[in-house]
Formats: sequence, structure tokens, C-alpha cells
Amino acid sequence: MTIKGKVALVTGAGQGIGRGIALRLAKDGADIAVVDINTDKMAEVAAEIEELGRKATTFKADVSARAEVYAAVEHTEKTLGGLDIMVNNAGIAQVDPIADVTPEDVELILKINIQGVLWGIQAAAAKFKSLGHKGKIINASSIAGHDGFEMLGVYSATKFAVRALTQASAKEYANDGITVNAYCPGIVGTDMWVEIDKRFSELTGAPIGETYEKYVGGIALGRAQTPDDVAALVSYLAGPDSDYITGQAIITDGGIVYR
Repeated sequence: MTIKGKVALVTGAGQGIGRGIALRLAKDGADIAVVDINTDKMAEVAAEIEELGRKATTFKADVSARAEVYAAVEHTEKTLGGLDIMVNNAGIAQVDPIADVTPEDVELILKINIQGVLWGIQAAAAKFKSLGHKGKIINASSIAGHDGFEMLGVYSATKFAVRALTQASAKEYANDGITVNAYCPGIVGTDMWVEIDKRFSELTGAPIGETYEKYVGGIALGRAQTPDDVAALVSYLAGPDSDYITGQAIITDGGIVYR
């Protein structure tokens, strides 16, 4: 069973995990709305999707702005003819000891990582209901949403919050046939982890690359994760084989955190 002919919106789809998810869903047969704040990267991903024979559209949106998320959903319906799958992938990381976190740090990461997911859930659920059909909402959490990690305390808190939003909205929207789940990646070889590694180096004096290798060395399956590894889980959650799964935050990390 596939998602051929479905329409998916992916936030943060211009690079990294979001790009991997957008391309995987396109390979599985969906048309994709590529939503990001970087127009050049969005255009590149859209071109890759069209090379796969699927339709693509782009929309620049800051997910922390509720109106922009709703506008992205409206644009998706208008240009691609509907909406069936919402992937709230956009997010940022911050690396700081708890003692050094500032009000500005907290405000920024909460607006993007928590409010951005909340607005995506709201907008997608409202659109599914207005279209009169079921839908899939898939949110980005993390292994840091299951275990709090040192130097990533506030980031971890936001990912715990995504799990809470996922559970609550799954209960609230179940009668509408809308499932809500989350994916929880581990150590993924993307630009985000390059920046995390650099920040750990600044704070601890560890050589560049050492923190990344330390975490990768703790993975049971013996290698770093790729965006394709994450996208495979999202593809399953987007498809009909997961119709009886809701409210779950599934770990895909190669064996780091066990639940």
C-alpha cells in the first residue's frame, strides 16, 4: 500500500532531514509542498521532486508565525489540489549549559520547536476537516524528547513538549480520523549536527568532530544515522499501514535510547 496521489506538506524541507523526508514521500508517490525559510534551497528540493515525476510547490514560511503556517497550508491546497499529510519537521538546536541559557534563547527555540509544531497541527487538522477526509500529522521530536541531554537541556525540553502535543492532539482528533505521531531521530549526519559539534567544542574544548564521534560511537548499529533512515519511518507513518497507530513518538536512532 502506498501514498500515491496524496499531497504532503513538509516544513524545514530545504535541507537535512526535511529534504530527505520530502524526497522519500515523493518517491512513494506523493506531491509535495516544500516549506522553508530558505528560498534557494527550497527551489533545489522542488526540482529534485519534479525529476522524480511528482508535482512540487514551494512556500516561504517562518513556522513560529501562526499566520504563515496557515498560509502555507492554504497554498498547498490551492496549488496541489488538497492536503493529506502534514510533516512538522522544522526546528532548531541550541547547545548551552543550563546556567547560561538566556530569556532570548528560550523565546526563540520555544517559538520554533513548540509553537511551530502546534500551529502545524492546528492548520493541518482544520484543513483535513474542511476537506471532509482523514489525515496524517507527523511531528519532529528526538531521542532528546525521551532523555534529557547535557548541554541540550532547553532543546530537550522542546522535544519532550512535542511528545505531549502529539499525545494530546492524537486524542482530540481521533474521532475525525486524524492520526498524530512523532519521529525521534538520534545522531543524524546533517548540518545541524555540524553546528552542535562546533558548539560543544567551544564550550568544552573538545576538538572539532570529537563530540560527534563520541555520540556515534555509542550507537549499537555502528554508524551515524542518515536522513533516509528517518524518512523511512516517516514514510511508514504517512502511509495506510500505520492507520491504527496514533499518539506515538517512535525512536529511530540505531540503538542509543531504549524505550
